[in-house]
Amino acid sequence: MIRATVLRSSTYRRMPWKNGGGETVEIAVSPDGAALSDFDWRISMAAVATDGPFSIFAGIDRTLSILDGNGMSLTIGGEARVLLTQDSAPLAFPADISVSATLADGPILDLNVMTRRNGFGHRVERADVNSTVTVHPAAPTLFVLCHQGTLTVDCSGEHADLGPKDAVVLEQAKGKDVVISGKARCFLISIDPI
Repeated sequence: MIRATVLRSSTYRRMPWKNGGGETVEIAVSPDGAALSDFDWRISMAAVATDGPFSIFAGIDRTLSILDGNGMSLTIGGEARVLLTQDSAPLAFPADISVSATLADGPILDLNVMTRRNGFGHRVERADVNSTVTVHPAAPTLFVLCHQGTLTVDCSGEHADLGPKDAVVLEQAKGKDVVISGKARCFLISIDPI
């Protein structure tokens, strides 16, 4: 049976970055209350105000998206820079290699999704909703994060109203009809045990 849990942005947990260089806002983590060193998966937002290195997370895969601001360039493992903006597709990369960021023009807010490589996988999609869309999750856990605007999410009798930066987690959602209505930009985050 499907279970829906609404997560309000006003209740997200704030904590220092692992490298101490800023603050992260934790949307959800598994297991509940896990530390930065022992989570299975984690979804968070971070305000980035200066250029610098990313924290290293051994055995973790990460996907990064720009929520607000003019973007940033990432140098991942010494390779050529990749520019991320609000219109870029979410970028997946290993979180256990050297990554440095250079802001394009001022501070940004990003969305981080991280999973422990030997136990979980994830997928992040950005969606612009202008009326109603139906999605069919391929993974058992689906997060819908409302970035801008307002949304309603309905699935198997469960209903959630979301404002900016609110989220709903749908557990046991694989193969179900998830109906998302409203006018908003949102992120669909699938978490799948391997």
